[in-house]
Amino acid sequence: MTRTVIESKTKTAVIGFDEPFCVIGERINPTGRKILSQELEQGDFSRVEADAIAQVAAGATVLDVNSGAVFSNKMAEDPRYADNNFVEPMLMPELIKVVQNAVDAPICIDSSVPGALEAGLETCEGRPLLNSVTGEEERLELVLPLVKKYNVPVVAISNDDTGISEDPDVRFAVAKKIVERAADFGIPAHDIVVDPLVMPIGAMATAGHQVFTLVRRLREELGVNTTCGASNISFGLPNRHGINNAFLPMAMGAGMTSAIMNPVAVPLNAAKIAEKRAEMAAAGIILPEEMDDETFVTLFNLGSTKPRPGKEMEAIRAANFLFDRDPHGSAWIEFNKVAPKAGQEGRGRAGRTGGRRRR
Repeated sequence: MTRTVIESKTKTAVIGFDEPFCVIGERINPTGRKILSQELEQGDFSRVEADAIAQVAAGATVLDVNSGAVFSNKMAEDPRYADNNFVEPMLMPELIKVVQNAVDAPICIDSSVPGALEAGLETCEGRPLLNSVTGEEERLELVLPLVKKYNVPVVAISNDDTGISEDPDVRFAVAKKIVERAADFGIPAHDIVVDPLVMPIGAMATAGHQVFTLVRRLREELGVNTTCGASNISFGLPNRHGINNAFLPMAMGAGMTSAIMNPVAVPLNAAKIAEKRAEMAAAGIILPEEMDDETFVTLFNLGSTKPRPGKEMEAIRAANFLFDRDPHGSAWIEFNKVAPKAGQEGRGRAGRTGGRRRR
C-alpha cells in the first residue's frame, strides 16, 4: 500500500490508504492575514509560535509553513521587498526555526518561490513535505530536481500551463504527467501527494462528485496519496463548517488521505463577547457579575475564548473510527473526553473520591 513518510527530528507522520487521515495545519500562512504580515515585517514571530502550538493541540499531524508575506513598509524603503523571490528565501528559514522550536510536528514547506523551497529544505530537520509542483514545464524543471536532491515527498497540483481545467479528466491527465515526469527523476509514486483541486460547490454543482471520482482514479490508476485545500469546497457559502463536515468524511470514503486545513476553531474575541453581553442586557437577561467570559460563551453555546479543535476535526476523527483506522476507538474516546471541573481532578464516577465503599 502507498505510504508517504514525513518526518521531523523526533516524529514521523505517514500518509497512507490505511492510515488515519493526515491533517496538515494551514494557519502559518501570511497570505490574506494582514496582521501576521505586519508582525513578520517587524520580526515578531509570536503569532507563528502560538499558531503552531494551537494546531498541534487541535490534532494537526503536519504543519504547513507558507512564506508569502507582503512587507509594505520595507517595500516603500527598498524596492527589492516587492519581489517574493527576494523576501521569501530570507523569511522561510526563520519561520521554520520558530515552528521547530515550538513543536515537534513534521513540516510542509509551502511556497511558489523555488529559492524559498530550497532555503526551507536546507533549514528543516527530518524529512519535510514540499508544497508544491504543478504540471507547468518551468515548474517541473525547477522543483523536481529539489525533490530528488533532498529525497523528500512533494504535493503535485493538477494544473499546468493552460491553467486549472473544470474537466476532471484533464486534471487527472496533468497529475499523471507529473507522476511520470517525477519517475524520470527517480522519484517514486509514493512520494507524490496529488492535489486534484477542489472547486467551490457554490460555483459548480458537480464539484463534490468530481473530486470524489478523481480521488478514486488517482488511487486506483496511479497509486498515489491525495490532499486538498479542504475549505475550497464551501467557499462563498453560509455555514461553511456544515459543508466541510460532510465533505471530509465523503472524501475519505473516496480514498483521500490528507487535507490542508485549519484544525482550530478560532477563539471569540473580546469585542464579540461584549456585543453579545450587551444584547443580553438589552433583552433584560441579568447575568451574575462574577461570570467570566469563558463561562458566558460556554453557557450560551457561542464557542470559546480559547483555541480548540474545530468541528471538522470531530468529523475526521469520527470517520477514522468508522473506517477502522482508530483501533477500539481510542482516539475518538480521548478526543471526546470531558475535562474535569476545577477541584474534581482525580475523582471517580459521580464525583466521589477514593475507591469502592467498604461494607
